[in-house]
Amino acid sequence: MVTMNNFQMYRHIPSPGWTIGWTWARKEIIWSMVGAQASDQGDCSKFKANIPHSCSRTPTIVDLLPGVPPNQQVAGCCKGGVVASLGQDSAASVSAFQVSVGLSSSSNSTVKLPKNFTLLGPGRGYTCGSAVVVPAIGFLSSDGQRRTYAMMSWKVTCTYSQMLASKNPTCCVSLSSFYNAAIAPCPVCACGCPNEDNCIPSDSKLMSVVGANTPTKYGSPEPQWTLVVQHPNLSNLTEVFRFAYKPLLPDQSINDSGMFYGIKFYNDLLWTLAQKAMCGQS
Repeated sequence: MVTMNNFQMYRHIPSPGWTIGWTWARKEIIWSMVGAQASDQGDCSKFKANIPHSCSRTPTIVDLLPGVPPNQQVAGCCKGGVVASLGQDSAASVSAFQVSVGLSSSSNSTVKLPKNFTLLGPGRGYTCGSAVVVPAIGFLSSDGQRRTYAMMSWKVTCTYSQMLASKNPTCCVSLSSFYNAAIAPCPVCACGCPNEDNCIPSDSKLMSVVGANTPTKYGSPEPQWTLVVQHPNLSNLTEVFRFAYKPLLPDQSINDSGMFYGIKFYNDLLWTLAQKAMCGQS
């Protein structure tokens, strides 16, 4: 069983979703998978009867899409690789799949851990460390009466760097104020502005965010947007509408950072309108 937890408080993995990969230490194969699939079967020509799911020494794994038959699902799978941030939706910040491995050792003293782990989410930006052995994970039976344990468990930690992903952000937001358009005159340099002081005067009042849904490099708008804002007046925030707000309090004495994210109904509405605009419909 492979479980992926997104511990980022406000960085989610949007569509087209995550892709993970690794290099087998020996000549392991994947007999079968539930909840995900290898994107390339590799060379399985030496198998004449039972053909493995993947014989690639460097398999690349992707999530299944929603709506697959129940016998192809496990808990946490089949969301098209989309994973919410921990701060936005902790229940949806987990993705999982099951993999059956063959031609590996049969004892934990001789098993060789995979190496060279990679994670795309969906583009570049993540760097993964080496696998580290951890206490064996237990599994409860469906009736909750019996617990069994994996022969061996390990974890891999991947960290995100904006500099690896892109020199400038891949999506943009337009900042404005409903009472004075000059307070935030930076819809252009909101994308990779080298100096925020050039955009937002230091004595500006609280701004409102009016746009956070622009085409990405994948050719479609971002439907599940998340925006983190630092502003001294967030402690005086009284109301938000058509999106959600959650304060981020690294220092309990100062409330100057917050996370804004879309509500599904309005996200879907924006997505529909953007799709029509991209297709030239009115």
